[in-house]
Amino acid sequence: MAKENECCTGEHKHGGNHNASGAVYGLGFIGAAVYFIGHSESFWMGVLGFIKALVWPAIVVFKALEMIYK
Repeated sequence: MAKENECCTGEHKHGGNHNASGAVYGLGFIGAAVYFIGHSESFWMGVLGFIKALVWPAIVVFKALEMIYK
């Protein structure tokens, strides 16, 4: 019975608190969506802006690695 109480209380041994990174990504997504949609000239460019807002971290990492390894 002691093991039940140990696993249900306290900190988890495997993994950590990932809420901060999710919050940063969420704020980045909202900012990118506002920027891309705000600068769109048509509905479909707004849709494309929304998609860009979803994947902007991957684009940034790709461009950074591209600059490093050229």
